[in-house]
Amino acid sequence: MYNQISSALSNFIESDLALDVDQKKVLLSKHKLALSDSLQKGHWTTNLCLIASNLAKKNPQEIAANLSSAIESLPGVLRVEVAGPGFVNIFLTHKAFLKQLDQAHENPQSFIEYSNLPKEKLQIEFVSANPTGPLHVGHGRGAAYGDAIGRILSYLGHEVSREYYVNDAGRQIDILACSIFLRKFSCFDENEFPASAYKGSYVLDIANKIKINASISDNEKSDLKKNLSEDGEEQIDELIQRIKNSYIDHWQPIREHGLNHVIKSIKEDLTEFKVVFDNWFFESSLGELTDDESEISKALQQVKKDHAYEKSGAVWLQSTKFGDDKDRVIIREDGRGTYLSADLAYHKNKLDRGFDTIINVWGSDHHGYIKRIEATIEAMGYSKKQMKVQLVQFANLFEDGAKVKMSTRSGNFYTLKQLIDDIGPDASRFYYLSKQADQHLDFDIGIARSNSKDNLYYYVQYAHARICSVEKKYLELGKSLPEGFDAGEFNGCNELLQMALNFQFVVKNSGENLQPHLIIYYLRDIAQSFHQFYNSVNILKAQESEQNNIMRALTIVKSVIASSLELIGIEPLDSM
Repeated sequence: MYNQISSALSNFIESDLALDVDQKKVLLSKHKLALSDSLQKGHWTTNLCLIASNLAKKNPQEIAANLSSAIESLPGVLRVEVAGPGFVNIFLTHKAFLKQLDQAHENPQSFIEYSNLPKEKLQIEFVSANPTGPLHVGHGRGAAYGDAIGRILSYLGHEVSREYYVNDAGRQIDILACSIFLRKFSCFDENEFPASAYKGSYVLDIANKIKINASISDNEKSDLKKNLSEDGEEQIDELIQRIKNSYIDHWQPIREHGLNHVIKSIKEDLTEFKVVFDNWFFESSLGELTDDESEISKALQQVKKDHAYEKSGAVWLQSTKFGDDKDRVIIREDGRGTYLSADLAYHKNKLDRGFDTIINVWGSDHHGYIKRIEATIEAMGYSKKQMKVQLVQFANLFEDGAKVKMSTRSGNFYTLKQLIDDIGPDASRFYYLSKQADQHLDFDIGIARSNSKDNLYYYVQYAHARICSVEKKYLELGKSLPEGFDAGEFNGCNELLQMALNFQFVVKNSGENLQPHLIIYYLRDIAQSFHQFYNSVNILKAQESEQNNIMRALTIVKSVIASSLELIGIEPLDSM
């Protein structure tokens, strides 16, 4: 019915409104045909008359009366009602309603042919946590979000590439290597270990696994620690420089081993979390500024031609020309690049790979960085519209009423792997996606463990498992699951079925707006509707004339629950 009604609306726009070509284009693009949120308002509703009234300078009620006549003539339409200022609500015959359900079940694109939607070559860069330690639960939300939008966009027909940007060239990796070195050679007592070093037990584990046939004398340790700054950050930088100067033969293998160990750990945790990247891009591959042929040098030379200047010995990007609130340093006075210079080169690399749109999933603390990157993109001759930034708030994990700490540097944190081992990857993903990504999320691990309706993950999975159980018992009675609705008049689950029809629209909306939480909301609502139906109807003892349509309805509901869960990387459970 959706296609027939859509065609009737298009014909009405073309023939009955006396609009010019441009007005018709506007109306065709802006009007909507949507499922009603309650069957009391019909099966379908359209706002066409409201929008047309502004264009045609006519009363929307008058337009609605004419449209109603055109729609009522369609086979399968029971009646049409005009509501409010000009909404047109369309009621179907029971037979037509059930027929469109069968069609939607057999063809998940019966309302929206995804092949007809515009397709893009997309890249999603997400997680990209510094490889200085295990992923903690704060990183899990960005991982679940980036992976979910990748799955949804792929389902909608886009070509999607998932990428992790490995910051392997920065100061933080030097701090990690320094921390491992200090542990390996027991340079400090526990109570005097540098405050700005990495302190997690994993650092000691890495140090113990490194095979280095060497030792450091007490005098050498004393020299290493002599006259260190009392400022924590200055102190760790001094230690790094002293180790590089005196123990370069040990420094490089320790740094390389530590980096490889952490990256391997991150990959293993993400794989267990069902997140697999197509590409791991290493910052070090951009090269050094001292090499004129490196990617970073070429990128900076490009923007320096027309959009940079020198001041106080540094090179500044004229980012204010492109909407930033102030100009930014890209090369320091000592010739070293800034964070922005590496990001500039990286974004050039991404856009040079031919992506129509690049999607950056960043922590909410990077909000102020958006204008800077947009400025670099514009300075390189691209359009800032080619980049979308999705900000993700870190999730706060609570256990026994207390907030769990999440600091990699201090070593006091709850790892993503611990969460996965505790409640499983699917429950973890579900809760990370249960709220709009840029809003705060308080994640109560106690509720996530419980088998109650307060645990939304359990509540949704229980709906799927309940239907599987009913189907199993039905089959044990020697009956076959119906492959379609019959002429029976049972309508006790029509609202539930109307909700099931909305699956295609929810997925499209979720993908277009990069909002996977809409699928969680949909699952919550359809699970609640199903449980209410289940508790009010003794399904297997219903009248024989009703059982076919009840079981067909449950098959359809089970299918959309399963499809929705799978779209966000969660396996539907057949039993619990």
